[in-house]
Amino acid sequence: MLLLGIDVGTSSVKVSVIDAATTKIIASAQFPETEAAIISKQPGWAEQDPETWWSYTKQAIKKVNSSGKYNPDDIVSVGIAYQMHGLVVIDKNKHALRPSIIWCDSRAVEIGNTAFNKLGADYCLGCLLNSPGNFTASKLSWVKQNEPEVYEKIDKIMLPGDFIALKLTGEISTSPSALSEGIFWDFTSDDIADKIVSYYGFERSFIPSVQPVFSVHGKVTNEIAKELALKPGIPVAYKAGDQPNNALSLNVMKPGEIAATAGTSGVIYAVSDKLTYDLQSRVNSFAHVNHNNTAKSIGVLLCINGTGIMNRWIKDNMGKDLSYNDINRQAQAIALGSDGLTILPFGNGAERMLENKMPGAQISNLQLTVHTSAHLFRAVQEGIACAFKYGLDILKQNGIHPTVIRAGKANMFLSKLFTDLFVNFTGVPVELYENDGAAGAAIGGGIGAGIYKTTQEAFASYAPVSTTEPGEAPAVYNEIYQRWKAYLEKSLD
Repeated sequence: MLLLGIDVGTSSVKVSVIDAATTKIIASAQFPETEAAIISKQPGWAEQDPETWWSYTKQAIKKVNSSGKYNPDDIVSVGIAYQMHGLVVIDKNKHALRPSIIWCDSRAVEIGNTAFNKLGADYCLGCLLNSPGNFTASKLSWVKQNEPEVYEKIDKIMLPGDFIALKLTGEISTSPSALSEGIFWDFTSDDIADKIVSYYGFERSFIPSVQPVFSVHGKVTNEIAKELALKPGIPVAYKAGDQPNNALSLNVMKPGEIAATAGTSGVIYAVSDKLTYDLQSRVNSFAHVNHNNTAKSIGVLLCINGTGIMNRWIKDNMGKDLSYNDINRQAQAIALGSDGLTILPFGNGAERMLENKMPGAQISNLQLTVHTSAHLFRAVQEGIACAFKYGLDILKQNGIHPTVIRAGKANMFLSKLFTDLFVNFTGVPVELYENDGAAGAAIGGGIGAGIYKTTQEAFASYAPVSTTEPGEAPAVYNEIYQRWKAYLEKSLD
């Protein structure tokens, strides 16, 4: 039996087909090969067309099927992972009414701040575990205020993964995990947050039927099955945001277990069995994939918008003819501390861990007679590692004290230099796994379809490919971090 996973990212859609018996990837593909565009009509805005996601999904599936490495008829389930917090609005004909306002869009910050003040900290933090902030509910309020002609046509709202499932199956559903990331979920009643719906003046009917993450959200229609060379009727049995899904793919399911990613954005994601929240909403708590009303499972998420995107920016502008391996080699040749050059890796929208401030990316103490492009390459990776250290300190203030962090051997964790910097700045060992968001979604689909009886069964043979431990110079790393932190605090002031 084979399982198909779809990962709807910001830069591309990736799909993987895995062998259910071994959980090994048989074939993977992505579309497009180059990074997908983000529509930004104004500073701080970020949109993508849901129909473009669907087009990319179809092309990626056709591409992986054309590999000839398996028989598509052997695929028995589908799982979907997706970029979190995006707002998709559809009409009664199930057509998207406007581009999706995606995760890094900052236009609704003040709407969410006003809601927090009006609804009160006790309700927002005690029931929603978050400020409404810049999340999906606040984005919908922006549409209501600024595009009434669109708002009047809305039949249903959804997250990006819900839309792809709709296109595959014709069915519309969502989950507690999805609703919680949109700030539509009340954890005290384990139901839709009627007080938020009422405050913003939304129609409750906008919210689709609510199902567990691991469940059949619909079956692939005959028409789509024919177009994509799949068997009709196979279930879409899992939908989760990319960070809960990344945690699943790393078998981070129990309280105290922690996952990290360092792609376009950077994330530390910890699982707790308590309804935990940060008083300043610098970190955010959502329903994890295995959350239910009898066993609380909360994903505590620290997100840094400006991480891998900063590394990509420095490559595109200072190292156009270089590969990432070339950049890493040049950076490795520069001494720790980058000879005083300090970089704040922000500039990709409002940073939640900085209380939704937008300090922008900054280069400090650039000495024209000392620093080279190689210094910039290294200082970027040091700055990103320091940003993770800053965020981890916030998590520690909220009672989360990791002894080990699991991450996929992907994105910035492909850089040995960055991995070493991450470990030594945070002081926490990192286990790297051969994981893949699309493969994680495929496993999730297998769990939801009953191919695996338990999560433990699905990950029975899972093991790290490497472990990196902190070195012997914590004082040196702390000195560099304190310098970086001083620049950040000056910037925020």
